[in-house]
Amino acid sequence: MRMMVPPKIHRRSIDRELVEFFRSHRKAAFNRAVARLCRYFAVRRPRISWFEYIDWGKAAGKTYEDGRIHLVHPENWKRGRIHNSERMWVQMIYHEMGHYLFWTDAERKADAFMRRMVTGPRTARKARRAPMRGSRKRRARSAHTSRAASARRARRIKAA
Repeated sequence: MRMMVPPKIHRRSIDRELVEFFRSHRKAAFNRAVARLCRYFAVRRPRISWFEYIDWGKAAGKTYEDGRIHLVHPENWKRGRIHNSERMWVQMIYHEMGHYLFWTDAERKADAFMRRMVTGPRTARKARRAPMRGSRKRRARSAHTSRAASARRARRIKAA
């Protein structure tokens, strides 16, 4: 699946602003990061609400169909979590923004978006399986023999 992500310069500045918000809790830094992301994708800025916890502490963020996003504030993130690191919070923000941007098949696409925002498109591409090795003739031969085997099976079933 091909996915568009902002250029590395923009990703770094977005990341820096999210980290600044996590550390200082200045809302302007968070707003700048979200605005940059939305400007790049040419979408309206989502309505974001902050909470102490979501779903009794099980969820870190929740995106709704109407464009609302509920997030756990960094002050509360630091308090009640096992993995309470700054990096995990930033990746959670990317994940929820991925839900907002790619609503269809949301979970898989949100994870892929978060991974690419963190690592970049080149690294994510390397994670794919290696292409099948061998000559074209060998691959064609194996496809032919499997087709022949399925035809024999079909004939056997008809005869029985």
